[in-house]
Amino acid sequence: MYPSAMPPREVKIGDAAAFAGTTPRAIRHYHQIGLLPEPERGGDGRRRYGYDDMIRLLWIRKMSEAGISLDDMRAAFNEARDIEDVLGRLEETLAAQEADIKRQRAAVQRLQVVGSPLGLLSPLVTDRLSHLPSGALRPSDLEALLVTERIFGPLGAAIQASVFIILATHPGLRAEADRLDAADAALDDTVDPHDPQVEELAARHCAHHKALHQAIEAAGLDVAEEKLFDLYDAEASGEEEVQMSAFEAVTKMPYGFSAARTRCVELTGQLLAEYISTDS
Repeated sequence: MYPSAMPPREVKIGDAAAFAGTTPRAIRHYHQIGLLPEPERGGDGRRRYGYDDMIRLLWIRKMSEAGISLDDMRAAFNEARDIEDVLGRLEETLAAQEADIKRQRAAVQRLQVVGSPLGLLSPLVTDRLSHLPSGALRPSDLEALLVTERIFGPLGAAIQASVFIILATHPGLRAEADRLDAADAALDDTVDPHDPQVEELAARHCAHHKALHQAIEAAGLDVAEEKLFDLYDAEASGEEEVQMSAFEAVTKMPYGFSAARTRCVELTGQLLAEYISTDS
């Protein structure tokens, strides 16, 4: 004769979790949110799970594997929501997840091709800069593009890319940019904001911006910028990340500028505004 095993009438939470392929912690959570009725405790103070409990746990496991949320499971078990409504919501969720996976794969592929963090920026930006030789872009260039993309979106960063193309291909302008960066760094908290050197540095920044603009036009990059608008409109899916306003960004992005450096930035902006108004 073959030995026979008599199934228990009820099992402890550990055995229930093992059979259902879940964990005791998950089962306790199901109790807390009302997804699984909490059974009465035995004489030893421990919960005991019967046949109906196990069937509910197995259905929960299957529904979880299908991607159905716990809230939708609870509604479905309580017959508070039509199953077609639940499945429709699940289909929308899966479609969004598929789109996310597609974007993630595209980002990984760009990283593999570009071989630098540039590949993490939007394709609109990456495509404009991927032709530059390795090392032409500095970490600070990528940081600036990263911030610009967050504030003004891919189109804003793609237009700003023209500046870094010029800096990468014009050693003289890059050297002047380095000198200006060093002068900016020297405007620490010991410098009076109204020190004449602040106005002088602002004038130098303005002149450098003019030189960059002229180089951009000479290289025909301004024409490429105009085409970006049409390209961006054609590729926009309507799902782009919502951007914040420039004013809001200023209040949230820390730079730690001294008062002198802040005034230098403001004066540079005023000089450029005057230049643009007289030039147009």
